[in-house]
Amino acid sequence: MSKKVFVSGCYDLLHSGHIAFFQEAAQYGDLHVALGSDKTVYDLKGRAPINTEDERLYMVKSVKCVKDAFISQGSGMLDFLPEFEAIQPDIFVVNQDGHTPDKQDLCARYNVQYVVLKREPHEGLTPRSTTDLRTLNQIPFRVDLAGGWLDQPFVSRHYPGPVITLSIEPTIEFNDRSGMASSTRLAAIEMWGSRLPIDHPHKLAKMLFCYDNPPGTTEISGSQDAIGIVFPGLAKANYTGNYWPDSIDRLQDETAVQFVEKSLYLVMLGPRHAGYDVLANTQINATQAKALADAAEGCWQAIQRKDIKALGQTVRASFEAQIAMFPNMINDAVIHLIEKYKDVALGWKLSGAGGGGYLILVSEEPIENAIQIVARREHE
Repeated sequence: MSKKVFVSGCYDLLHSGHIAFFQEAAQYGDLHVALGSDKTVYDLKGRAPINTEDERLYMVKSVKCVKDAFISQGSGMLDFLPEFEAIQPDIFVVNQDGHTPDKQDLCARYNVQYVVLKREPHEGLTPRSTTDLRTLNQIPFRVDLAGGWLDQPFVSRHYPGPVITLSIEPTIEFNDRSGMASSTRLAAIEMWGSRLPIDHPHKLAKMLFCYDNPPGTTEISGSQDAIGIVFPGLAKANYTGNYWPDSIDRLQDETAVQFVEKSLYLVMLGPRHAGYDVLANTQINATQAKALADAAEGCWQAIQRKDIKALGQTVRASFEAQIAMFPNMINDAVIHLIEKYKDVALGWKLSGAGGGGYLILVSEEPIENAIQIVARREHE
């Protein structure tokens, strides 16, 4: 009797990458595919799928190697749980983008084999993703490496300091509220379309910041988001109590960009809980702000020296300074995940406070099942 293999996902705009994944998963046994409902996709990604759940179900069921497919009746990251329990699979297969600790823990709880596949195109074909096919959108995302929150005057007025950002290519379909400047990126798409215009990055970043925060905006988005999206490579924005930095330092040296790019590993977090408020219970003061600023300065120096141990230490110090001021950034699930990786990673931080984003690990050795980003270089 063939083993029962279970996979889950949205599978919108079905493409060759999906088919290659199905074919590889089906090598383990009879393939059962759980598709997220339209509501679940909207709740998790902040947008509706291009194709409805009925269309997506029809297409997936038409794939020769798929034994059965169905719409998951649950919600959230484990929306497939009712079907998972009913089918009782022998094997649960995910790709690296879809790996989460919650899925791995679920399999351990039910004694199901957990298999993580690399995203490999079929031989001779170009790698495909739904992100590529949806809009061919080349607007970058950004990672803030250290100093986050200093771009808000209510922090940097206590002590000045920098925010260090890395502009990254849209090779991963980051959800809204994932801490990758997705909302500011949407503003950039509204203003410029699928590509950044060719102009001085300082001018473009200020334009984007203003567009993202029109007159009357009550909660100002940090300018580090606009800077991180627009400035290629690494940027260090220096804040002294204003929304816009006094100066912006740049580092586009290829070896430095590669050093950071290869040192970062991302592990997906579960979604935020309802009613989450990162600004509740804040404890902001000059001592905490100075600790954050000092960690960010140290991070910039570690990058320039290409010292991975110092990079890990300063990224972690920045994170610890953040959560000292904003304790709601973390929860028990995040603490548990950090405990899992603390002996293999040199440092860590969060994107997407309170969930919905990633635990970003600094490591000189590959982190199993984690994903890596691609840094954005200067426009050619």
